[in-house]
Amino acid sequence: MNRREFIRITGAGTAAGILLSEFPAAAAILGYSDLQYHKITDIKFTTVRLNFPRPVITNSIFGTSQQWLEESVNILYTDKGATGWGVTRGTREQALKIFDILRGKPLSDLISLSSGVTLPELTIFDFSLFDLAGKITRKPVYQLLGKRRPDKYLCYSTFIINSDDPEYTSKFDTPDNIIQEFRKDYDIGYRQFKLVSSYRSSQTDKEKDLENIVKIIRLVTEIFPDCDILIDGKQGFTIDEFLRYMEGIDGIKLYWIESPFKKETIDDYVKLYSWLRVHNMNPLLAGGNINPDETVLRQLGAQKIIDVFTHDILKTGLTGWIKLIRETGNMGLLASPAAGGSAIRTAYISHLAGALNNTATIEFMACTSNDIDLTGYKIKKGKLIPSSAPGFGMELIKRV
Repeated sequence: MNRREFIRITGAGTAAGILLSEFPAAAAILGYSDLQYHKITDIKFTTVRLNFPRPVITNSIFGTSQQWLEESVNILYTDKGATGWGVTRGTREQALKIFDILRGKPLSDLISLSSGVTLPELTIFDFSLFDLAGKITRKPVYQLLGKRRPDKYLCYSTFIINSDDPEYTSKFDTPDNIIQEFRKDYDIGYRQFKLVSSYRSSQTDKEKDLENIVKIIRLVTEIFPDCDILIDGKQGFTIDEFLRYMEGIDGIKLYWIESPFKKETIDDYVKLYSWLRVHNMNPLLAGGNINPDETVLRQLGAQKIIDVFTHDILKTGLTGWIKLIRETGNMGLLASPAAGGSAIRTAYISHLAGALNNTATIEFMACTSNDIDLTGYKIKKGKLIPSSAPGFGMELIKRV
């Protein structure tokens, strides 16, 4: 199946996936009426720490890597004793100012199951409000969004090539170590691997960097022939540099290419698209993760040059993504929200994708944590299974 057939087939299910959430009868079945009896009374804040199996970086300037992430979260309380929590989409100070809008309001005034929060200001509490609604109705979020049983998608693990961090390079950035790490991921159940690659920020020896990138991608492809290969340029290349990169891996079947250029332009993507067609390569092209130019991105989508929108789930929010995922479906495109390595954000994505049926693949870093329970999320046959527990199915272990 080529990428165009894949988009057509998956996109066709979008309307069916959202139908249930558009009708009042469906909301009643899901327990939506229960939300009017719960009024928001209090809020608390804390942080939770996630530990990565290996260091993670966020952009093409490959500086110091870190092997953990701290998320700022808020917990909402109701007068009936219900609680829901989620990552805060802003600062604590901003959240406290907005909380006055929530205080004393019934939850049914604050959230719509079909479209998200009812006021733009409330998106700072996007995730905790949906978690709270799920806890009250005793439904997982994918059911709140209208899907009795979630669609399940392949998920990918990630590895960095060419870090400038000496400690990272000594431990991980060699072919043998990379293969060893991917073997661990394979045993966990992953069947998609994303290799994050760019020139080192020092740019002292681009030829050597490119040779290393090509060698590792070819090696991973050879050793894991039953796995999809994704590459992410982390906005680190010019068009000429990236085409030289592609020449080095010509003949390798890629599942997708993400964010290759320093700046997203129509000309660069058209040149890349044309080069891929000439060389009989047909990967999905993904863009939009880091500070996307929406005008350029939508023009590329309309021309079917880009196939997948990858806006960050935290920046865009659940409410924003509910709208965006429907828009991408209507455009004949796919979605794959970026998670920034956070398993909490991946949990949000799995419910969104599971309900609205328009996703290419899901970013999933298999984190561990002493602060939250992530055991409700599993990988089976390469696919991520979202928790079926109420809300997002992650309990706070950390005492607040």
